[in-house]
Amino acid sequence: MNVKKVALGLSGGVDSSVAAALLIELGYEVTGIYLECYNEPGCRTDQDKKDALQVALKLGIKFEVLDFRKEYKEKVVEYFYSEYKAGRTPNPDVMCNREIKFGIFYDWAMQKGFDYVATGHYCRITKDGPLFLQRAKDESKDQSYFLWQIPSDHLSHIIFPLGEMLKSEVRTKAKELGLLTATKPDSMGICFIGDIDVSKLLKDRLGEEEGDVVMYPSRPGLEGQGQALTGTKIGTHKGLWFYTIGQRGGFDMDHKSQKSDMSPLYVIDKNIEKNELVVGQRKETMKESFKILDKNLNFEDKVWARIRNLGELVEVEGLSSSSSGKVEVKLKEKIFGVAEGQSCVFYNEAQVLVAGSIIV
Repeated sequence: MNVKKVALGLSGGVDSSVAAALLIELGYEVTGIYLECYNEPGCRTDQDKKDALQVALKLGIKFEVLDFRKEYKEKVVEYFYSEYKAGRTPNPDVMCNREIKFGIFYDWAMQKGFDYVATGHYCRITKDGPLFLQRAKDESKDQSYFLWQIPSDHLSHIIFPLGEMLKSEVRTKAKELGLLTATKPDSMGICFIGDIDVSKLLKDRLGEEEGDVVMYPSRPGLEGQGQALTGTKIGTHKGLWFYTIGQRGGFDMDHKSQKSDMSPLYVIDKNIEKNELVVGQRKETMKESFKILDKNLNFEDKVWARIRNLGELVEVEGLSSSSSGKVEVKLKEKIFGVAEGQSCVFYNEAQVLVAGSIIV
């Protein structure tokens, strides 16, 4: 009997631990691979690596560590900083999955003769016809949004063992198996870095660049209006890279601008040329259309757009291309906090991920 070999990304968390156990039960020959991508003060790399090894020993599987720190820095960390510096909001988890987990790790596994790569992601792959990603059974944990840039020709060599499970079932399974990760808290924050202070990271790398925080009395937009608009300064910010569209507060208000009846202010735009942070009421963060990079999108059926992980799904009314190589996405209702640089992912009625692009 030809036993299929699986290279499993074993992170030291409960999800990948249970994924390993499930693959063993299905008859696969599993090798746990710890991907070391970031090891700086404040991250959990050393402890996670130890936990991953203990899980491998408990399950009786082979264990290896791959050092991808150089590649991670080049492909994910530098992207993270350059996007923030350009005034956009990056999604390092999307980039990490494309470049590291299902990029160089996938390539390594195929070159080493593995039949499949597996991870503990909550996601499914369609079973019939052309392969597509599909939202996980546990919609509260679904991670398909972060995976949309996986090349489609890789999907036949990828397994997501947890796609049909609820998180509660995963925890129960881990306890039944006596895995030390059974009660370990879920990892938070940036892929491989963890729940770290992003503002501190940005300050250490990009420094601070003070500018004005402005409001517009009647703001039709900063572009395409055919007239110069002048905002009223109400405070200062420490650098546009510290802020994202839809963010509430986080800047210094001038005392003379503060009023007792003033509603909370949100970031609604960035004027890069003037180093201005544009703020307004929450309703001004709501948009019913936005632009994405042209990905030759053409939907025959109903589709829903999602612009952040586990964010609301809003039905798409239509798409229109422009000569600039961009596509305007028109929604049937307004959506909060559309930020340049983030991913926009489209799903059909069967929860299948049919396309994705970057908001511009």
